[in-house]
Amino acid sequence: MKYISVFTMATFLMMTGCAGNTNTKTTDMDSMKNKNNPAYSRTDTAKVVLADDEWKKVLAPEVYHVARQKGTERPGTSIFEHSKEVGTYYCAVCGNALFKSNTKFESGCGWPSFYEPISKSSIIYTPDNSYGMKRTEVMCGRCKSHLGHVFEDGPPPTGLRYCINGVVLDFEKAQHAEEKYNTEQKPTDK
Repeated sequence: MKYISVFTMATFLMMTGCAGNTNTKTTDMDSMKNKNNPAYSRTDTAKVVLADDEWKKVLAPEVYHVARQKGTERPGTSIFEHSKEVGTYYCAVCGNALFKSNTKFESGCGWPSFYEPISKSSIIYTPDNSYGMKRTEVMCGRCKSHLGHVFEDGPPPTGLRYCINGVVLDFEKAQHAEEKYNTEQKPTDK
């Protein structure tokens, strides 16, 4: 009987990994889909504070569930989990820069994993003792949206694994960003 309960607990922990609640939907978020969200900006660094009912109006249901209700998407469903594209990952809720693609690695946990945030201020850390586990929750440094958790089992140089829900990530390819920058810098001919 003791072996069955140990097996049951081990199975539960493996299935939940970084998880709490599960969500079965996946979403390909990009900045074009954030037109109705007045808080979304990749250039504004001011803190974003909106009432919960406002977030509910401007966010897709699956993004709202994870970001504002501290939910978790189902493991293995994120389009970003195995992505090798070069670029920057942003908060899908507010546009805050979170991770560079060169800090992403394959962890096998079922969610996109990174070993280092883009800056110290891009992430907020808070203790999470839910579900009988001791973990560290990571939230967006600009809008305080739930992103996932950080663990101390990542690769060098940091030894950290930021296990992030892909539904709250927005991605811009490096080449696209460079082209956009070059277009904006060229003077118009008259």
